[in-house]
Amino acid sequence: QIGAPVRHTAAKMMLSRATDAARKALTQRRYASSDNLLKTMLYDLHVERGGKMVPFAGYELPVQYAGAGVLKEHMHCRAPGKASVFDVGHMGQIKWTGADRAAFLEKCVVGDIKGLGAGEGRLSLLTNESGGILDDTVITNAGDYIYMVVNGACKVTDMAHLEKMMAEHSDMDVQMNYLGDDATLVALQGDGAKTALQPLLPDGFDMERFAFMTGVDTTVGGMECRVTRCGYTGEDGFEIGVTHTKDAVAVAELLLSNENVEPCGLGARDSLRLEAGLCLYGNDLDDTVNPVEGTLLWTIGPKDTRRRTEQGFPGAANMLTAEGKPKKFGRKRVGFMGHTKPARPGADIYSADGTTKVGTVTSGTVSPCLKAPIAMGYVETALGKNGTELTVDIRGKKIPTKVAKMPFVEPNYWRVPE
Repeated sequence: QIGAPVRHTAAKMMLSRATDAARKALTQRRYASSDNLLKTMLYDLHVERGGKMVPFAGYELPVQYAGAGVLKEHMHCRAPGKASVFDVGHMGQIKWTGADRAAFLEKCVVGDIKGLGAGEGRLSLLTNESGGILDDTVITNAGDYIYMVVNGACKVTDMAHLEKMMAEHSDMDVQMNYLGDDATLVALQGDGAKTALQPLLPDGFDMERFAFMTGVDTTVGGMECRVTRCGYTGEDGFEIGVTHTKDAVAVAELLLSNENVEPCGLGARDSLRLEAGLCLYGNDLDDTVNPVEGTLLWTIGPKDTRRRTEQGFPGAANMLTAEGKPKKFGRKRVGFMGHTKPARPGADIYSADGTTKVGTVTSGTVSPCLKAPIAMGYVETALGKNGTELTVDIRGKKIPTKVAKMPFVEPNYWRVPE
């Protein structure tokens, strides 16, 4: 395991072993190619199955698989009774321990961490002093520790930032343990995910009561894992953190041995998350965007809830009034539909008459389910109402489009029966 627990007894420590380990992993570890790209533990499995490997977040990951392709992989994940396996081992997994772990994290992220029940998780945001989003993260109360997953492209800078915060709050009892570059995370997504996973879990595991955005330490095929019911496709599904490196390939192959389960690459992962109206950090969110502009105020909490009123996270005063109401900003994140050609990231959005630039596309594709172009981006707040007519510059032509409600495709997240 890379990265021993970090204990701040004094502010003299500038970087922990965890941060050093992550930095070393991204600079000195085995490389996947001459471009100094890292391999996940499932690299050989991808190649054996015909994965077309491409650079992503410093790793070499499959964009699609031979004999399938992005469209087929996308539709398989959406199909009734089917499920897809994604390698998300590039993401960073962190365990937080210490009596003050929840209180400390509330000084770093916008969400209510103290209020998480046993096994409960939520999406939250790391922010800087101006309120800009440094990363989006899923944080789960795992009982005697807090489990945190951050984006692969951000994990080194995230941990450096968290180290800085720990130094500033060195009187708090909190330890950060980065699980290392070899820590495998596999996503199983789709309507058939629960059926495929159930036989691999311990006898008596209550899949029906296993709520979305909750997690548990358990076994998969007898191998120790952390299973969280979550994902980034808009479907029911699970993210499986494999505890021991030696079990990484075995867990993935066990999932793929089910006749209804197929591997899925980055291409379909991107179109799936965009149909679901979910952001890609670096495209739709960055450190210049705050949660209000990003229409992510819900990650802080509803009106009059503790985090809205107490605040205490970086940049809170820049986006919220003292009463917890959102301040006004000049832009907001919205969806777009109606344009007849695909609008790609960076395309300019104009007024309906095409004379005034009013925004920018941050993500765009042709929706395989809707068979029509969809996009996400930022427009002037006054133009952010659903149905507002605009135009988008696509290869020099102003194409009519409209602000559209997200998600574009109805989500299929699991709901525990009442």
